[in-house]
Amino acid sequence: MTSFFSKGSTLVILLLAICLVSEAQQCRPSGRIRGRKPPPGQCNQEDDSDCCKAGKMYPTYTCSPPMSGNTQAYLTLNSFEAGGDGGGPSECDGKYHNDNTPVVALSTGWYNGGSRCLNNIRINGNGRSVVAMVVDECDSTEGCYADHDYQPPCPNNIVDASKAVWKALGVSEDNWGGLDITWSDA
Repeated sequence: MTSFFSKGSTLVILLLAICLVSEAQQCRPSGRIRGRKPPPGQCNQEDDSDCCKAGKMYPTYTCSPPMSGNTQAYLTLNSFEAGGDGGGPSECDGKYHNDNTPVVALSTGWYNGGSRCLNNIRINGNGRSVVAMVVDECDSTEGCYADHDYQPPCPNNIVDASKAVWKALGVSEDNWGGLDITWSDA
């Protein structure tokens, strides 16, 4: 019996299928918003937070990269205290949280409508590991207005962490702000 496909064409079809599946798993921007200049003194840059720039276009996302056992992400620094650069109280419980408590906000897709609220995640970085509680969303769909402290929308791969998380990972304070990490549900 003869085969309809040669080994070469079977390989091409297999590679094409892998590429299509990979393409479907990517998270692409869902839109863009135009930045507005914050009123004087209205954008808190406490932890080197960015302020929106008038006219600049910022991508928005309704998704985050697919989850795995150890999902790759970018760790950023955020204050969850009243008056901190995190803006208003946390989405999960409507409260502010002390910066000495290991808490995080997740990008919109990973926050998943609050399904991870008040649950713990394990963060691996800098050769160490820490468990932190999810208390907020790092909104990837909106930004550049008062409720978001006039900051741009969050990228889709962010774990926004309190100072306690950075300390537990043993990152020197002069290097706080951005770190490649992996994370998983704890």
